[in-house]
Amino acid sequence: MKYRLPTKAIITDAGCASRFLPLTKTIPKAMLPLGNKPIMQLVVEECITAGIEEIIIVATTKGRPLYDDYFHDPATAISDLMIRQGKEDRFAPVAEVLNFPKITVIEQDPSLPYGNGSPIASARDFIEDDEAFVVAYSDDVVFGNSDIKTLIDSYATHPDAEAIIVAQEMPQDVLDRYGIAKLKDGTDMLLDHIVEKPAPADAPSNLASYGRYLLTPRIFDYLKPDQTGLDGELWTVDAITAIAESSPVYVEKTSGRWLTTGDPKNYSIALAQYILEHESYADEVRDFVRQH
Repeated sequence: MKYRLPTKAIITDAGCASRFLPLTKTIPKAMLPLGNKPIMQLVVEECITAGIEEIIIVATTKGRPLYDDYFHDPATAISDLMIRQGKEDRFAPVAEVLNFPKITVIEQDPSLPYGNGSPIASARDFIEDDEAFVVAYSDDVVFGNSDIKTLIDSYATHPDAEAIIVAQEMPQDVLDRYGIAKLKDGTDMLLDHIVEKPAPADAPSNLASYGRYLLTPRIFDYLKPDQTGLDGELWTVDAITAIAESSPVYVEKTSGRWLTTGDPKNYSIALAQYILEHESYADEVRDFVRQH
């Protein structure tokens, strides 16, 4: 079946982010800042750049009102104060967020097992049976070109795809930290399966998979409570691998640079990268680091 090109994106942030405790006891991990924007906003902007018209954010029970506030509350008191102080320009970034395309925030279905596939399954009612859609994990940020656009462009070229994933070439000595794509013999794009954290010598490629996917409604056949995998969790990669056994799943190399923010060390690296690339005070930060 040929599906319509994606106009919707599901962005997930429904985990407990235990490596960031105690901070994430109160604040969702994707609301941590990169510069003066939360990580979630950067992922939303990546979707918008690719032409996505509707975004579904899947959050925890505690996280849902925070995302609703951030993306929908007009903050009238702050706006009025900025106007009185003659600082309207400071409110401009807020106005930009409020003018984003349609964003709906939902809670992850509590009846589903733990796992990164459950937030996707929770958004099933928002996806029509005849449309492809994209999924982004909010702890993965992409600098440079939009992976979401890469996925949509690839689907226009490969309409037979039942799924498309993005991967980044990684150095040999770190392949044991990631899920590594094994391509079908004799092909340069068709996924066979993903090997989780292989020893570098045993890795089938240097292509690390991460949280950027184009999926079709067929994925929901495999994201069900009775189809859990390792540690009793519901895994997106397991569902994609099951699809690849009988249907084309393509692997696209990112044209940007992927960084994870999933733990404090890598979050700090991504924060530094963002500041050095985007903030007006980048040179002062460089000078401080050199001096210390």
